[in-house]
Amino acid sequence: MSDDAPLVEARGLRTTFRVRRGMFGAEATLRAVDGVSLSIRAGETLGLVGESGCGKSTLGRTVLRLLDPSDGSIAFEGRDITKLSQSALRPVRRRMQMIFQDPYASLNPRMRVGEIVAEALEIHGIGGAGRERADRVEALLQRVGLRADQASRYPHEFSGGQRQRVGIARAIAVEPRFIVADEPISALDVSIQAQIVNLLKDLQEELGLTYLFVAHDLKIVEYLSHRVAVMYLGRVVEQAPAAGLYGEPLHPYTRALLSAVPVPDPARPRRRLVLSGDVPSPLDPPSGCTFHPRCPMAKKGVCDAESPALRELRPGHVVACHLVD
Repeated sequence: MSDDAPLVEARGLRTTFRVRRGMFGAEATLRAVDGVSLSIRAGETLGLVGESGCGKSTLGRTVLRLLDPSDGSIAFEGRDITKLSQSALRPVRRRMQMIFQDPYASLNPRMRVGEIVAEALEIHGIGGAGRERADRVEALLQRVGLRADQASRYPHEFSGGQRQRVGIARAIAVEPRFIVADEPISALDVSIQAQIVNLLKDLQEELGLTYLFVAHDLKIVEYLSHRVAVMYLGRVVEQAPAAGLYGEPLHPYTRALLSAVPVPDPARPRRRLVLSGDVPSPLDPPSGCTFHPRCPMAKKGVCDAESPALRELRPGHVVACHLVD
């Protein structure tokens, strides 16, 4: 892989599920991820934002091959991993890890936290055995802000923030290059969220980590991310460097999302853009641009007729909208 090549690259990625409409209804196709393309360079953070149910978490799991894509391709370190078998994926998984949203549900309640972290080392044959591995586990716990003697405790003895630190220790234990952080702070108290985000930022600088950071808190995403992608109903509608997207968003959906973010300076009020209607069902998405039923700019015969392709309107700033130029 060349120095300027993306560490992670997805092209035309689709993830669909067959679901039943109601208890006795016919089966239908749910397009959770619908033709997404993105790339992430080594050492950077790509923030992924959008309303609940837009497909963010499904996209993250698909990129890691925790879910199999229905179409498209995934490349990691220049290698196509789209159709690798589970056995062939095992050595790749050491370099691709995940931090889950619910730190309690993702930890085995019957195992001590030291055993949870050590299990990752054992699976991948890292750190020897006995005292050597125990020392490594204690060092990992200390690196994420826990005490070494807490290795003997069970997950229920920790707070939510401490449990998420255990999850982070487990993720970095195998020395990955790429981590998908799936809403890692949404289940935590506001007072703890900043601590976890700063920990992730510090680990990135020290270990050279690359993140796909999935979240709905746009201020946190702005702080942590180098670039940001905005999803709506399974598709990326805008992607840009963080400063460009927050400074001058182009897509009307992005503008609406950012208008809801509180501004600390009362002298610079932000006009709130309230969208009409609810997010359509992914089982029955609208024709054309899927955002057009809620878009204040939509034009009949244009937006409802054809799905807009992503266009680069500024360097590194792409948007899927017929009316933005």
